Amino acid sequence: MRNSKSPLWAAALAVAFGISPNLFAGESDIPIPDLHPVQFAPFGVHVAGMSILVAGLIVCVLGAAFGLVQYVQTRNLPVHVSMGNVSNTIWETCKTYLAQQGKFLAVLWILIALCMGYYFGVLEGKSAVSLLIILLSSILGILGSYGVAWFGIRINTVANSRAAFSALRGNALATLLIPLKSGMSVGLLLVSVELFFMIIILTAIPKELAGSCFIGFAIGESLGASALRICGGIFTKIADIGADLMKIIFKLPEDDPKNPGVIADCTGDNAGDSVGPTADGFETYGVTGVALIAFIALALKDSPAMGAKLIVWLFAMRILMIITSLVSYFINDAVSKAKYGNEKDFDLEAPLTSLVWITSLISIAVTFIASATLLKDLPEAPNSPDLWWVLSIIISCGTLAGALIPEFTKIFTSTNSRHVREVTNASKHGGASLNILSGFVAGNFSAFWEGLVILTLMFIGYKVSLNPSLVTLMTGFEGPIFAFGLVAFGFLGMGPVTIAVDSFGPVTDNAQSVYELSQIEGIPNIKAEIKRNFGFEPDFEGAKYQLEKGDGAGNTFKATAKPVLIGTAVVGATTMVFGIIMLLNTFPQYQPVEVHLSLVQPAILLGLLMGGSVIYWFTGASCQAVVTGAYRAVVYIKDHIKLDSGTASIADSKEVVKICTVYAQKGMINIFIVIFCFSLALSFFDPFFFIGYLIAIAFFGLFQAIFMANAGGAWDNAKKIVEVDMRQKGTPLHAATVVGDTVGDPFKDTSSVSLNPVIKFTTLFGLLATEIAVTMTNQTIKTGIGVTFFIVALVFVYRSFYWMRIPEEQSAGAENSALPHGVKGAGAMAGH
Repeated sequence: MRNSKSPLWAAALAVAFGISPNLFAGESDIPIPDLHPVQFAPFGVHVAGMSILVAGLIVCVLGAAFGLVQYVQTRNLPVHVSMGNVSNTIWETCKTYLAQQGKFLAVLWILIALCMGYYFGVLEGKSAVSLLIILLSSILGILGSYGVAWFGIRINTVANSRAAFSALRGNALATLLIPLKSGMSVGLLLVSVELFFMIIILTAIPKELAGSCFIGFAIGESLGASALRICGGIFTKIADIGADLMKIIFKLPEDDPKNPGVIADCTGDNAGDSVGPTADGFETYGVTGVALIAFIALALKDSPAMGAKLIVWLFAMRILMIITSLVSYFINDAVSKAKYGNEKDFDLEAPLTSLVWITSLISIAVTFIASATLLKDLPEAPNSPDLWWVLSIIISCGTLAGALIPEFTKIFTSTNSRHVREVTNASKHGGASLNILSGFVAGNFSAFWEGLVILTLMFIGYKVSLNPSLVTLMTGFEGPIFAFGLVAFGFLGMGPVTIAVDSFGPVTDNAQSVYELSQIEGIPNIKAEIKRNFGFEPDFEGAKYQLEKGDGAGNTFKATAKPVLIGTAVVGATTMVFGIIMLLNTFPQYQPVEVHLSLVQPAILLGLLMGGSVIYWFTGASCQAVVTGAYRAVVYIKDHIKLDSGTASIADSKEVVKICTVYAQKGMINIFIVIFCFSLALSFFDPFFFIGYLIAIAFFGLFQAIFMANAGGAWDNAKKIVEVDMRQKGTPLHAATVVGDTVGDPFKDTSSVSLNPVIKFTTLFGLLATEIAVTMTNQTIKTGIGVTFFIVALVFVYRSFYWMRIPEEQSAGAENSALPHGVKGAGAMAGH
């Protein structure tokens, strides 16, 4: 309930805005039960719940330390100075990009902090000290996303040159294990740091304030991930398209050093495929955890002892996630060395696939063992003897999804896929047109099959949740919704490995670029130098072949992680939506909520339509930012490329990076304000309309994201087949697949992946927005606020196209005379 000791200024504002102080009992007032009395008795030995959490802190420290050790080991690997210099140049441009993004995040946080200040300070009447702690929790969430992203980009820009140099030795497995090691270090550090912060909030902050701090922490994580994921996705594809089109226009080879777009492309590989997924993964684990903690605390508020045990059990599962991932990594490493250590050429996807499956199976086994140890024969739940295996099966559905979804993704994106080979074959006979159409087919089919996988596993979780052991604890809709949240939690049961195979991709992509940019083959007496300084005879042709194959494997496994994260967002969002429903159930005017939530209610149907509309606007707006930015990059590169020079100038490369950064932030500003304003506006119109909107955002977003991600992956690896298997670079077939890849670039690495943080930010911020709205009794003021924010959102929807579009050609003008190849009007942006 609302704090009866609210400051006078808060009470005055509440009265002015028509807020009823007696009705307020919010989702942010999560009734965290007291964890200190929690005791487990496995095998007759009493173990305190707090001891498990403290042990978790130690595991987190060790996991983070392992990540740092992996970084040091990677940095100490041998590398030729020519390659080391290239990776250092990429790192310097990445640092500039990250610093700019940090300033951008600070501005966005101020906007969110104002809303949180009003909500927690005015509506809840929390003291200044409490409000400060909550705001600091949100900053911690942002810094966590930003910090792990910084680490991820640093180790990747070290690993890229080491992998490139390792390829010269001719040992394919040794080269593959370098990006996998760097990816594993990112995954372990990410999960360890995020879990460490959450345990600290749970144990070190008073339980009366911990719930609000969890909400603040999750909002900070979500804000950081949204900005870094969306900006990174726009940045990387502007650079990628700009660099790729030069291959067609000037018949340049891959990663030609004279192309000013190549360095920007390498920076973009990290900004989009390292920074974005790392920040996104950090947020995913945090938001899913917060959603489940909130749900357990609210659903079992009348049984706090049982709620406390389930929360500790949940954290025990997360602690074990770190251990099982690390054990699986070492097992897979040993198996891979035994199987492929002496092979000169093999399927590079095989060791990654085995790592995913080993981790999944070990995680499922550990889930059952740990749950039986902690939850069997609980005195707090004498009528729930089967609870341990019920919850284990539900979580295992999600863990199994973490392995099955990558398998289904590979069907549509792998270089071994019949769908991808269909795209290549279509390109051979129908050029870019049939290439693009065939990729659309792959994307659409993948959305059906992967949607069916997620549906099946959620259905199993639902049926198991009807077991009496869970029904006696959670009544009505609470049990099945808790099951859906646990399925989302299970998706993350092999979290470090999911992040590892995702982070593998940008390193292999960069490694190929580093090799070409280093121009190592042209260095006088290079073979003798390498033999003298490093003790081996370099194989240049074999190295290029292996690096290209590695890039194909990286493309595949970048694709496999995307549906896992987006699936987690959707299933987790379902849990948070029901948190809003539980909130509304405390207000007499909204009871019975089941009637208001019926599909025959106009508010629900209209909300579904609104949510679907926003998803399609978002994918258009994010792609538009890429299109316009890529146009500006192409015009600049065409005007400044020096075909008679060996390498592009640093100044020209930096200018392309600047263009990418500018348009990434322009696009992000439009997108963020629209998402933010719609979340506020629609909740003020009608809470049930807003629930329909959130459900549509989640489910329209799921299928749009899977379609776009896998279509893009198919186009990307169709090009890779032409380059590696068919060795037809520079041919019309290659040009057709390059065109398809440029279409797929914003599909797979901008719009689709950005839907994950958009869904979670919208749902999480929607919790606060709804609580602000439902506590206001003056309908006129509510409508006025809603209309105001709705109009602001529409203005920025308009801006996202009409202020971002490619300018039309001008009939005359001084600026046009300087543009190359008949391109006109490039110097002016429409609307500026």
